[in-house]
Amino acid sequence: MTARCVNRESPVLTDGVTVDPNHLPTGEEKRRQVRSMFDSIAPRYDLVNRIMSFGLDVRWRKAAMKRLGVAGGGTVIDLACGTGDFCREIQKAGLLPIGLDLSMGMLAEARTEAPLLHADILAMPLPDASVDGATCGFALRNLVELPGFFDEVARVVRPGGRIAFLDAAQPDNPVLRWGHSIYFNRIVPIIGGILSEGRAYRYLPKSLAYLPPWDDMKASLEDAGFDMLERQVFTGAQLITGARR
Repeated sequence: MTARCVNRESPVLTDGVTVDPNHLPTGEEKRRQVRSMFDSIAPRYDLVNRIMSFGLDVRWRKAAMKRLGVAGGGTVIDLACGTGDFCREIQKAGLLPIGLDLSMGMLAEARTEAPLLHADILAMPLPDASVDGATCGFALRNLVELPGFFDEVARVVRPGGRIAFLDAAQPDNPVLRWGHSIYFNRIVPIIGGILSEGRAYRYLPKSLAYLPPWDDMKASLEDAGFDMLERQVFTGAQLITGARR
């Protein structure tokens, strides 16, 4: 398996696409907007994440690694790896990480020694059944479509391999859901506007609408070839784990 290592000195690439926070795009328009948006927010992405989540995003990734359950020495791909947070956790667990991301801006800001691939994770440049596990952090709602993504992950993960996907979620508790909605939809865009790109952080809370209900997502994962599926909900996030049949 040959990995294309990204030059950390390469400039952030954009294609001139303007993110419209009041419009939820689909298809190729969504792909272009998401790539451009993450290129633009990459330089301060980690800082904003830590502040917005009060550092909980670090704990959520550690929880995901505990549930991943891949044996030491195995190869784990981090999908939409961004700046490499999950890659570092994978390496700490004694596993071999490979990061993939559509945004060259994010890869240019990566802080990991893992091999990185500039690639669309809906069409990965990896052989069938070539990895032991896959992680994905807060990117499911940014994909053009989920069933095709689940199919592609099932293609490259060997039978018995494991997945651990994190994404945003509203808490189950009605009171917590009300507070989370106010914070996520009103406060987060203000923080993002002060520290980074306001339009992007007005768009990201709205992107929760892309995520289907858990029953639908579970059915798509099962159709793709995964079982032993479990969902754990935190305050503001959800963790989905499972195994390749």
